[in-house]
Amino acid sequence: MNAETKFEGLEVGFDVPALPGMDEADIQTPCIVLDLDALERNIVKMGDYAKAHGMRHRVHGKMHKSVDVAKLQERLGGAVGVCCQKVSEAEVFARGGIKDILVSNQVRDPLKIDRLARLPKLGARTIVCVDDVANVADLSAAAVKHGTELEVFVEIDCGAGRCGVTTTPAVIEIAKAVQAAPNLKFTGIQAYQGAMQHMDSYADRKAKLDAAIAQVKDAVDGLKAEGIECELVSGGGTGSYYFESNSGVYNELQCGSYAFMDADYGRILDADGNRIDRGEWENAMFLYTQVMSHAKADKAIVDAGLKAQSVDSGLPVVFGRDDVEYIKCSDEHGVVSDPKGVLKVGDKLRLVPGHCDPTANVHDWYVGVRNGKVETLWPVSARGKAY
Repeated sequence: MNAETKFEGLEVGFDVPALPGMDEADIQTPCIVLDLDALERNIVKMGDYAKAHGMRHRVHGKMHKSVDVAKLQERLGGAVGVCCQKVSEAEVFARGGIKDILVSNQVRDPLKIDRLARLPKLGARTIVCVDDVANVADLSAAAVKHGTELEVFVEIDCGAGRCGVTTTPAVIEIAKAVQAAPNLKFTGIQAYQGAMQHMDSYADRKAKLDAAIAQVKDAVDGLKAEGIECELVSGGGTGSYYFESNSGVYNELQCGSYAFMDADYGRILDADGNRIDRGEWENAMFLYTQVMSHAKADKAIVDAGLKAQSVDSGLPVVFGRDDVEYIKCSDEHGVVSDPKGVLKVGDKLRLVPGHCDPTANVHDWYVGVRNGKVETLWPVSARGKAY
């Protein structure tokens, strides 16, 4: 199926923000634009890194919520599968053909457990995180009911302060319960230190990861002493992957935001004190917006406000310019400081979102651009899948 056939009958502005072949300048706003060249370079770079360090890379699907992006990460970056945070996300990726899925979260509701246990019937290896031995029996019963196998990671809270057990004896207790449960398989450990991913200082991030790695190693050694081997020890993010990959403990990474790179991640510093969006990774995801009013001489009003993005991690940054600044937003409007009056109505800007994950979740489409032309459209496949 070529692009013309795929989008036949769709109309710009009614159904989609753009169509393949259009000039970038004609894309309807606000929408998400992907710089395909930058995206592909990011994906290849992380894939090459993981391969060189003997690591599996399970990409975080909750970041982009896109089957198309996940498949690109498999094809160009050697990704082995995806992490999802919700069963509904996992269902979308499984139906889309992703064959190795980790629900990197706890699943406790009976209906959600039942849906989870059906995922292997779609051809997807299905792993789920557990931090309570009481969860094991429910997962086992659902897997038996559907004649499937669920794999289990015991989750360790290694500093994020959310889900996960905190002691090696608790890890061993759950692992033994999983091994004894019908239709379940103990596969390893989930140990993602999320609290330190956005700490500016490389040294501060390393200190947090050193503590996490010691905790995880103790659990792995404790399991081994009981005759229990971990096939996978999984974790690592865009702000820490180099620590986990050199730990001698982890063998699977879970990086997500590296592919798109947002403003919040971009400001953290590498080992040499440089921002990671100034060499390590490229900005590939942009909130494309248009000036709709310039009634105030020093302010341009754009059409990307709160409903087009998440500002939980800060306001977006105008890409490639230092003469204007996005300073405030309301539901439908963004205020751009323009002290020299360089902008005019109709001008379009690329904004780097503060936080890519929840920004993607409020859009229907990614518009893939290369050399100033729209090359492709990808649906945000798992948009709104929060249950």
